[in-house]
Amino acid sequence: MALMPKRVKHRKSQRGRIKGSANRGNTVAFGDWGLQSLEPGYIRATTIEACRIAATQYIRGEGKLYIRIFPHKSRTSRPLETRMGKGKGEPDHWVAVVKPGTVMFEISGVGQDAARECFARVAYKLGVATRLVGRKTHL
Repeated sequence: MALMPKRVKHRKSQRGRIKGSANRGNTVAFGDWGLQSLEPGYIRATTIEACRIAATQYIRGEGKLYIRIFPHKSRTSRPLETRMGKGKGEPDHWVAVVKPGTVMFEISGVGQDAARECFARVAYKLGVATRLVGRKTHL
């Protein structure tokens, strides 16, 4: 079952623009290793679910996976072979807005090599360029 909000104020949202870098959610907070976005984009709810399955199949209960993004924005589409006009289409799917620097997934309880291999499988499914980041220790 793909992720989606329980309820929203407006079912059709405007497209908008992804400007700037992520100010929040740009550090590893829960796990030891994170998968950070390097470019802006929209991640579909089905893609997030596919990434979750790929990561959990790889770690096999050794570590814990944290998903840091949620698809809050609805994207609409018009039916195929429909003439121009007649208003905006119906909501088709839900997406998470990802800015550069957003940590999308985190993993704990595994080493760096295992985290790199796990996130390589996850990054293959994503539509944005990513990198592996570690947890910063605060002094």
